[in-house]
Amino acid sequence: MNGSWKSDERIVPRRPANKGEGAPASAEREEGRRSAKGNSQQGPRHRTQSREDLQESLERIRQAARRDKEQRFTALWHHVYDPNRLREAYKALNRKGASGIDGETWGSYGEELEERLEDLSARLQRGAYRASPVRRVYIPKGDGRQRPIGVPTLEDKVVQRSTVDVLQAVYEEDFVGFSYGYRPGRSQHNGLDAVTVGIKRKKVNWVIDADIRGFFDAISHEWMIRFVEHRIGDTRVIRHVKKWLRAGVMEDGEVLRAKEGTPQGGSISPLLANIYLHYVFDQWVAAWRRQARGDVIVVRYADDIVMGLQYRDEAERLLKDLVERLARFGLELHPEKTRLIEFGRFARSNRKKRGQGKPETFDFLGFTHICGETRNGGFKVARQTIKKRLKAKLKDIKNALRRRMHRPIPETATWVAQVVAGWYRYYAVPGNYRALRTFRRQVIWLWHRALKRRSQRHTWTRARMEELAAVWIPQPRILHPYPELRLRV
Repeated sequence: MNGSWKSDERIVPRRPANKGEGAPASAEREEGRRSAKGNSQQGPRHRTQSREDLQESLERIRQAARRDKEQRFTALWHHVYDPNRLREAYKALNRKGASGIDGETWGSYGEELEERLEDLSARLQRGAYRASPVRRVYIPKGDGRQRPIGVPTLEDKVVQRSTVDVLQAVYEEDFVGFSYGYRPGRSQHNGLDAVTVGIKRKKVNWVIDADIRGFFDAISHEWMIRFVEHRIGDTRVIRHVKKWLRAGVMEDGEVLRAKEGTPQGGSISPLLANIYLHYVFDQWVAAWRRQARGDVIVVRYADDIVMGLQYRDEAERLLKDLVERLARFGLELHPEKTRLIEFGRFARSNRKKRGQGKPETFDFLGFTHICGETRNGGFKVARQTIKKRLKAKLKDIKNALRRRMHRPIPETATWVAQVVAGWYRYYAVPGNYRALRTFRRQVIWLWHRALKRRSQRHTWTRARMEELAAVWIPQPRILHPYPELRLRV
C-alpha cells in the first residue's frame, strides 16, 4: 500500500454502517422508505416509475447526504438496477460512441431494449452481472503523443452510467467548490473563469501550475476502495466498483489485468478520479489553505491544478508539501509540466525592477494565461489559445481536407463550417479574438489549397475562395461572457 494515514489527517471519519443496534438512522428511513424488506415487494412499482419518481429518489439521497456528512449509505444498489434508471442511462449514452469488445452498438442494443434491460436488471439484482474488459484505443494528443482510452461494452456503459447517477447524489454534496472537472453543471469554462477571477481579486503573486503524471494509470485500487467506503456502505456497490477496476484492458486480442489505475473512457472513471483526488488533494489543500498567512486560491479540473499564492515562501512550501502528500498515495507531479512562476498584478513591475523579462505564462485547459494590461494600464489576465493546440488542429483539418478533396463542395463546406463553429464554441472567450481570426484565415487557406489541387485548371482564385468562405465559414465573434459576469450568475 502506498503511504499511510496519520491520526491528524482526518479525511472523513467513518461511522458504523446504518444497520443493527445503535446504528444511526437507516438509509431506508433517510431515503424516505419504510424498510429494506419492503423493497422486494415494490418491484412492479419501480418498473412503472416516471422520470420524476427517479429524480425524487435521488433528491432524497442528496438530502440525506447534505444533512449528515458522515452518513454511510448501505442501501443504494436497488436504485442502480431499477429498469427505468437503466433506460434513462441508455438514452443518455452517445449514440455514435465506439463499441466495446462485444461489438454491440447503441442502435443494435436498442433493438430489443426492454427485454435486455429487464434481463440486465435481474442479473444486477441477483449478482450475476459480470464486467467485461475494455477495448483499448488511442487518440492523438495536442503534443503529438497518443492518449490511451478504454471503450467499455454497451452494457457496462449502461450500468456505469446508472451507478454514477446514484453516487453523484451523494458525492456532489461532499465535493469542494474549487473542483470543476467531470461534475454536473460545471464546465471547463467555469474553471477558467475561476482562475481568472481568483488571480484578479486575490493578492496572488505566485502561481503553481501542477499536473499529476499519468494520474488515471496510477490510481491505487486499494486506496480507491477505502475512499469509496467512507461514504458508501452498500457492499454491492463496492463489489461492482471492484469489478470495473479489475476488469482489465483488451489490446491486440490479449486481456491485461491491472493492479492499479482506471481506464479513461468509461462513465465511472471520472467520478472515481474525483473521489480519489477529493480525499488525496482537495480536503488536504483546503486545510493547508486555512493555515496560510497570505491569500491562496485553488482551481482543479481533473488532474490539472492551478494554485495562486501571495507569498513565494508559502508557494514553495505548498509545492514541497504537495509532492510529499501525493507520494503517500502513489501519485507524483509531472516534472516538466509542474512549475512555480511569478504571476499577478505586480509581476510585470517587480520583474522590471529586477531587470528581468516579461512574466512567464502558464497553460490551463487549452488557454495560455498571460499577465496583460487593460487599455487604462490596469492588470488583466489575458487568455489565448495554446499555439500547440492551434497548430495540431490545423494539421488535422489539413489531413481531413485531403481525404475530402474530391467530395462535393457543399458537403465539404458543411463539414468545414461545423469544425470552425465547434472551435469558436470553446475558444471564443473575451480577449481571444485575434486567435479566432487567425484560425479562420488558416482554415480558408487550407481549404483553398485543397480545392486548387483537385482542379488542374486553377480556376479557384483568391476572390472566388473569399466568396465561398463568406457564405460557409462563420466570422469569429466572442461567444462567452467575461469571467466576472459568468461567476456572478
